[in-house]
Amino acid sequence: MTTSLPTIQTALSKKLGLRFPVVCAPMFLISNKEMIVAAAEAGILGSMPSLNLRTHAQFREALDFIRARTDRPFAINLTIRLTEPERLEQDFEACLDARVPVIITSYGNPTELARRAHEKGVTVFHDVINLKHALKAQEAGADGIIGVAAGAGGHAGSTSPFVLYPYLREHLKVPVIAAGCIATGRQVAAALTLGAELAYMGTRFIASTECGAEPRYKALTVNSNPEAIVYTDAVSGVHANFLRETIPGLEDAPGADKAAVQAAVQKAIEGGASKRWRDIWSAGQGVALAKEIKPIGEIVDDLIREYVDTVRGIPGAGL
Repeated sequence: MTTSLPTIQTALSKKLGLRFPVVCAPMFLISNKEMIVAAAEAGILGSMPSLNLRTHAQFREALDFIRARTDRPFAINLTIRLTEPERLEQDFEACLDARVPVIITSYGNPTELARRAHEKGVTVFHDVINLKHALKAQEAGADGIIGVAAGAGGHAGSTSPFVLYPYLREHLKVPVIAAGCIATGRQVAAALTLGAELAYMGTRFIASTECGAEPRYKALTVNSNPEAIVYTDAVSGVHANFLRETIPGLEDAPGADKAAVQAAVQKAIEGGASKRWRDIWSAGQGVALAKEIKPIGEIVDDLIREYVDTVRGIPGAGL
């Protein structure tokens, strides 16, 4: 990390102890402990789903690994309804034991986890795709709302980032975290201008040397355009964004209808040729702006330089 870069802070990033208002978002299967350490040392908030470790014992080992290598803030994502209750409780307790500063909840009601987290001084974020769910999460005790806009990798909403972030900010009492299509410092600046206090970035960090994604996955991320991303519920039953080239039934037939794609996906899974998420790869439209595979520290340096150049170049910025 280049020490000459200026510190960029919002109220939320300052509260968390970050140098820059950026989150390396938790990505199923491919986020790992190495990414968390690299992100933390670069001055941003690294994160990963606890379920990326196959067993609870492995998850505790990962927390020990992180704690031995950085004293800076990081986050763990707990997927409530996708995790067996016993494992969820074990992983949550491990987070408290390891003094994890931020817990990101998703796929469920975070009320009880938020209550217990607050007793230990832990900050809780929750991700949503619309205002209805945002208000419920706020009422449940979330300290920040991650607004997942159209074009985001993984399960995403359909509302434009230009509307979702300021719309949530207008109606919420807690900070908004912008997720969706953010891959450059210019977009970080835009997200903060629209009312967000953190920029939540996943796709750009797929193309990092520390990421656990396969080499071809990383290559696709830096050699694709927005048209390479397909928003479909044919893979998981819930609308999400995937790389077209990895979806059975769409590799050679981009115009295939939903029923045909669902049938092709199911056939590939039943035949053992593909597994959801493992072989059908998620990414957001930010692939269009992710140009090179680099260490996370260098990616963050690039983001902040781009951010500074953007802010300085805004017409009328000196008024």
